Amino acid sequence: LRNRYQAKTTRNAIKRLRGTTTKVDAAPLLSKVISMLDRLAKKNVIHKNKASNNKSKLTKFVNALS
Repeated sequence: LRNRYQAKTTRNAIKRLRGTTTKVDAAPLLSKVISMLDRLAKKNVIHKNKASNNKSKLTKFVNALS
């Protein structure tokens, strides 16, 4: 049950991050989301490669913002 809650919370945080339009808003969110993904991968809730792919894509997204 806790795993489902944490995974859902992380998915919602990713959606919130993708909805941001400025780099200033996205930068602090990105660090929190990366931390959440790392925690889920460490506990084997999600696969480590999935966490890595998500972190990479989100970082590219934030860097592309102006």
